[in-house]
Amino acid sequence: MGTTITLTAADGKAIPAYVAEPDGAPWGAIVLLQEIFGVNAHIRAVADRYAEDGYLVVAPATFERVQSGVELGYSKDDIAIGAALKAQVEALPAPGVMQDVQAAVDYAARAGKVAVMGYCWGGWLSWRAAEQVRGLAAAVPYYGGGMTTPVESVRVPACPVLAHFGEQDHAIPIETVHAFAQAQPGVTLHIYPAQHGFNCDHRGAYHEEAASLARQRTLAFLNTHVG
Repeated sequence: MGTTITLTAADGKAIPAYVAEPDGAPWGAIVLLQEIFGVNAHIRAVADRYAEDGYLVVAPATFERVQSGVELGYSKDDIAIGAALKAQVEALPAPGVMQDVQAAVDYAARAGKVAVMGYCWGGWLSWRAAEQVRGLAAAVPYYGGGMTTPVESVRVPACPVLAHFGEQDHAIPIETVHAFAQAQPGVTLHIYPAQHGFNCDHRGAYHEEAASLARQRTLAFLNTHVG
């Protein structure tokens, strides 16, 4: 269903992005931010499914500034590779990857209002984008690794935020999620009896019931703020 395009960031950097388009006129747009595994088959499938729901979906390759063509699986070796690439991106001088997210939002805006959505590292990027990126109508971080730390919990989002977390997440201690909820009473936050990565049906942590409920809530949220 999708195609690959090239976005141009404010500093002139070319960023590949997977774009999935709905059959008819879009209700709005989603900028979909990858995990540490690149714009892989799972992320493309998520983009395609939201396109079927009527949204233009743009998934930029947020590793492009450190390595091109990253598409990983979910083995221990893949996790190690992805974590190292993430660290390289996070070490870039500001604004770093945020200008790539901005380029994706600017492109997506042709379809109307734009939401940003991401998983794991992409969830964290979505949370930061809610504060730093212009033109967003909503943000939906899924188990955003890093976003529940004290330094991140004080951000001031400029758009409505819906956040999904797993109660059994080994990477995000549940007590930090509760602390985040107290620090951010304006964020709509849901906790599921699931592990990290519960939305991904390509990995063992997939939790069908939690993923389905989170998706229903996400679509309702998007319908309110975007579509």
